[in-house]
Amino acid sequence: MDIVLYPDPVLRRGSLEIADFGPRWTEIGREMLEAMYRTGGVGLAAPQVGLSYRLLVLNPTGDPEDREGEMILCNPEILSRKGREWGEEGCLSFPGITGEIQRAAWIEVRALDPEGGERRFEAEDFLARVIQHEIDHLDGVVFIDRMSPADRIRNKSALEDLERRFKQAHAGS
Repeated sequence: MDIVLYPDPVLRRGSLEIADFGPRWTEIGREMLEAMYRTGGVGLAAPQVGLSYRLLVLNPTGDPEDREGEMILCNPEILSRKGREWGEEGCLSFPGITGEIQRAAWIEVRALDPEGGERRFEAEDFLARVIQHEIDHLDGVVFIDRMSPADRIRNKSALEDLERRFKQAHAGS
């Protein structure tokens, strides 16, 4: 399972709700976690591996030896938000690019596990940031959409390089 890089259209497409729960989604989630760990991430959404489904995985430690914080969330939604805070973010689909992004400081989340069981929980600070970032991916929103104009300018050449590499890789297809 490979990470899809910007500007691949799958990153903007949005995602379909999961309706057929079962072991298939646990297996896909596990494969996504392994891809996330291989690339040094803390979260990964299904569109980032080319799958247009409302599935995300995360482990806020990013440590494959510390699996206690792992989550596989299907059809996640944010029920409420409180506070605002700025923080630096990066994205596995935008290697080497970072920017200051404003997010809610606290969120209440409802999601389903891969077997269809409901989970409700609260998240704050870094965990809330990771979940919001990944849910954005499920909605076809990428973190550069939330960057300040100054950060977009600062990252302009790196973004253009990703666009150029994508065009070269897909020339003639």
